[in-house]
Parts: sequence; structure tokens; C-alpha cells
Amino acid sequence: MKSVPVSVAKNNLSALLREVRGGSTVVITDRGVPVAQLTPPAPTAGITPAAIELAQRGRLVLPQRAPEGAWLTLPAAIPTVGASAVAALLAERSESL
Repeated sequence: MKSVPVSVAKNNLSALLREVRGGSTVVITDRGVPVAQLTPPAPTAGITPAAIELAQRGRLVLPQRAPEGAWLTLPAAIPTVGASAVAALLAERSESL
């Protein structure tokens, strides 16, 4: 991990971005104190567009490595068996007493 002061980062941003694009991580410091970190983005292969949209809105954190198999596959609507959700909840609560 490379560490550079703000002034160097400002003057050499293109070169730093090339390093990050190559997989490196760069820490930017201000008077020796780390204030920012440039890292390559998380992989998006195998991630659904819905998950990417949620991540862009800050509602979901994408994995650090490519997911295996189906990831964030939302189930179809849960079939009901003739009872409302409220009735099922009340029945469950009465059974636990």
C-alpha cells in the first residue's frame, strides 16, 4: 500500500489512478495523517443490476470478491394459504403463550 501526501496526490492524480486501476491501493495523507484511500472498485460480475442500484443508493454493500452462483436472487411472492398475514401473526403469537 502506497502512501502519498495531498500535494503529491493533487499533482499526480492521473498516475495514481493508473496504479489503482492496476490493483494497488493508495492512502492519501494530510500532514502524515491518513485522510483518504483510493482502491479499485469491487467486482460487479455476477451481481444483478438491482443489487448494483441498491449499492449506488447506499442501501447495500457489494462483496469484496466476485460472488459464486446466484446472489441476491429475490424469491417470488410467498403464496398465501387462505389467511391474511395479520391472522397468521396473531395465530403464531397465541401459540407461543
